[in-house]
Amino acid sequence: MARILIVDDSPSQLAGIRRIVEKLGHQPLTAEDGQAGVEAAKRELPDLILMDVVMPNLNGFQATRSISREPSTKHIPVVLITTKDQETDRIWGMRQGARGYLTKPFSETELADVISSTLGAGDMPA
Repeated sequence: MARILIVDDSPSQLAGIRRIVEKLGHQPLTAEDGQAGVEAAKRELPDLILMDVVMPNLNGFQATRSISREPSTKHIPVVLITTKDQETDRIWGMRQGARGYLTKPFSETELADVISSTLGAGDMPA
């Protein structure tokens, strides 16, 4: 079971992603904005971070850059999950340190595939 930090300012998105993460057998952790996400990443050291981009205080690009450059958290893979579907957004997100990019809306299967491929097939429950 992986510990997965979900960072999203939308309560409905947070609840939906949390439900999928739990259904996959993982432990969800949550944060409601980028700054809280960075703090939770440092405190909890999750196995994976699912990060929204458009958020108050610190956006997902800024939070991802902070996490990927911080020595204590740079090993944690970040997957951006966002409505920003332009190729330039995807490229910019990867330059900030993201290891994956999923656009909203997404299916449960798409999210499960991203989690599985990012964590590695050996970490997924049967």
